[in-house]
Amino acid sequence: MNKRKVLIVDDHPILRKGLTLLVNQEPDLVVCAEAEHAQMALESLETVVPDMAIVDISLPGIDGIELIKELRLRHKDMPVLVVSMHDESLYAERSLRAGARGYIMKQEALEKVLVAIRKVLEGEIFVSDRVTTKMLEKIVSVERVSQAASPIDLLSNRELTVLRLIGQGHKTRQIAERLHLSVKTVESYRAHIKDKLKLGDGTDLLKYAIQWVQSAP
Repeated sequence: MNKRKVLIVDDHPILRKGLTLLVNQEPDLVVCAEAEHAQMALESLETVVPDMAIVDISLPGIDGIELIKELRLRHKDMPVLVVSMHDESLYAERSLRAGARGYIMKQEALEKVLVAIRKVLEGEIFVSDRVTTKMLEKIVSVERVSQAASPIDLLSNRELTVLRLIGQGHKTRQIAERLHLSVKTVESYRAHIKDKLKLGDGTDLLKYAIQWVQSAP
């Protein structure tokens, strides 16, 4: 049997190894490469051509959303499944718009992760019933399409990442180091976030970010 090759991109070694073990125990699947960040994943494509990629959202440097876009540019026929700890109501639609074919949260049962992998390999789209319902509601409701569901929807993917890191207690320099950006660039993102969320100053931004992180499912 020709096994379908899977690339796994996740910066948590234990979770990455867990996914690798899960995939490799299947008779029709095999992990052909692992990567802890986007650049390593892109470099691996020089020696292997996976049948699909499993990508986390939170990666150092280039985040998962941007990596999905890059993978689509380099291998437009290679499907991508996002397996992430982040709330699907925030990131599933963004991931699909970037080019992913599926989104599943890490706390789901292992059997469901395998179902998602196989559906994506078969050319189908995999999301939870909750996400499907939310996306259909957006399509059928003109009023909801014309209005952002919340101010958070106004933020770009990178701004959302910066807001999450602020809410987790990271300082500007720490965020810059984690995302491989300059301090000035992070400060620019902070300014855009404050403007879009109509926040007065840095203190208001910090309070908002903390409350948002704490209230996330």
